[in-house]
Amino acid sequence: MSFEKVEHEMHQRRAGRNFGVLGVLIGVVAIVFGLTVVKVLQLGDITQMERFDHVARPQIVPEEEQ
Repeated sequence: MSFEKVEHEMHQRRAGRNFGVLGVLIGVVAIVFGLTVVKVLQLGDITQMERFDHVARPQIVPEEEQ
């Protein structure tokens, strides 16, 4: 009695396509991550992003503006 696993040719083709989809997915995630890192590094003054929610919060307004 033999327990050899015989893999059909169709499974090999599907595996190749699955690895292709995996590569595309990893590429998209890498691009989004890279763009996020670049955007975060170019923010500069973080208080400008805190004001972006369009809600007046007196605790983040500098003393000279009050």
